[in-house]
Amino acid sequence: MSVLVNATELAAMIDAGQPVRLLDVRWRLGGPPGVDAYLAGHLPGAVFVDLDVDLAARPDPAAGRHPLPDPADLQAALRRWGINDGDLVVAYDDDGNRAAARAWWLLRWAGVDGARLLDGG
Repeated sequence: MSVLVNATELAAMIDAGQPVRLLDVRWRLGGPPGVDAYLAGHLPGAVFVDLDVDLAARPDPAAGRHPLPDPADLQAALRRWGINDGDLVVAYDDDGNRAAARAWWLLRWAGVDGARLLDGG
């Protein structure tokens, strides 16, 4: 399975009734907050994922700016986002999939086999 899924493939999966969860992971170092862009417009059904809050533990001088989240905290976030076993989870952002790639990697780390990145963000 490819890491990337393009818009045409994604639409076909949705049309075929495949359970799909979209994660809007817009984030930029130094801001502005990605939630502002999400609220201004996002893909239908997408949920906003805050990289600083949902995809990382609190910053720590020893662990860095974005240490791995506690697995229980990540599991709680997955539940909030409505992700179930067998779902296709597609993350996207508006910066070349830089932030979305972190979501993809963490989902794979957590055992979510159906994690993909939207080609083109």
